[in-house]
Amino acid sequence: MTQRRRGFGRVRQERSGRYSAAYIGPDLVLHRAPDTFPARIDAEGWLSVERRSIDLDQWLPPEQRQQVRVRPEPEARRESAGPTVGEYATAWLDDRCERDPHDPLALRPSSVKDYRLLLANHIDPGLGRIPLAELKASDIEAWYRKLGARRIPRARAKAYSLLRTILNSAKNDPDVPLTENPAHIKGAGRVPRSTQIHPATLEELATITEAMPEELRLAVQFGAWCALRYGEVFELRRKDLDASLGVVHVRRAVVWTKGQVTNDRPKTNAGVRDVTIPPHLLPMMVSHLERYVESRQDALLFHDRSGRNLRPSEFQPAWHAARAAAGRDDLKFHHLRHTGAVLAAQSGATLADLMGRLGHTTPAMAMIYQHTAADRDRLIAERLSQVALGGRASPPATTSERAAKSRKPRSAESEQHTLTDA
Repeated sequence: MTQRRRGFGRVRQERSGRYSAAYIGPDLVLHRAPDTFPARIDAEGWLSVERRSIDLDQWLPPEQRQQVRVRPEPEARRESAGPTVGEYATAWLDDRCERDPHDPLALRPSSVKDYRLLLANHIDPGLGRIPLAELKASDIEAWYRKLGARRIPRARAKAYSLLRTILNSAKNDPDVPLTENPAHIKGAGRVPRSTQIHPATLEELATITEAMPEELRLAVQFGAWCALRYGEVFELRRKDLDASLGVVHVRRAVVWTKGQVTNDRPKTNAGVRDVTIPPHLLPMMVSHLERYVESRQDALLFHDRSGRNLRPSEFQPAWHAARAAAGRDDLKFHHLRHTGAVLAAQSGATLADLMGRLGHTTPAMAMIYQHTAADRDRLIAERLSQVALGGRASPPATTSERAAKSRKPRSAESEQHTLTDA
């Protein structure tokens, strides 16, 4: 066990590798954290919260806090201080949950699930007990740095973005004594992609589809060629397919939160869309409807044994086996959407076309796929030069070709099936 001396309290690494924290309170009694922590920074964060409550004269022994729900401060002071960050954030989220679904400020179930986790795991432990009126930019910067030490860049960016949104609402709330939003760390709400997504090649997509159970093969094809999200694919019903027009109507998505299933509109208005099905998929779709889908119009296309929406946990075993057969253990179901978007961009789809097909509200995401498809134009230019030189020189490899070769060697025949040569 190792122990580091501190100005307030102590942090000790236990034999298990986890960290314990303790301090001498104003009552001259040693108080220990109710649990150990996976990282030293977490233990130090707990001590920081305890010390701040002492400095603000709001401290109670940890053993008594579960029975006491009110602060030991005079009522006049409590009212003047206003709500804490945690109190306002909880009220803000509850208000968004209770709004009419058509209200532009209402939140979708998936967003509520994410926001509750961000509040509980990242925002409330570091900032929750600070009164909004006393929140300073330095408090937020210190909190943001501590989150950085935990090496959770994506969660940190999402937590900061949520905090900034909540504080903007508080600033505009006449009942809250917050005159300006102290969250103004430049670039804090963005995180660079840590890993590059490599779309599945046509050969890999065919292998994955063949390795899936027959009743799930169409789901893989819809995920790729129609660029649908998992929640959209597994909420599709017979009434959503128009075989005569070759169109799938995306009107709902399924979300699982706390063991409950919610079948609701997509997260954004742009998510409600009609996607044309590539003609080569129509025979598979018709066969799937005949063999695996009940005749009633609201029958699910893909379901579990009880006829309910297929949960990701029930889909994953078959998916993992199929992607392993293709040598793509890195491929997630959502990456099929990336595959379909790149294929669409390479076929000549405009930015507006991609936004409509993928259900994006802003051009930023669709631009990713157009940039990827731009490599196709580079390949054409290089091959034109080869023609001009009479075939005397081989064109240099494109960025996508170099990336593909760096992942694994391919035969000349299979190389023709990559997305860059599709």
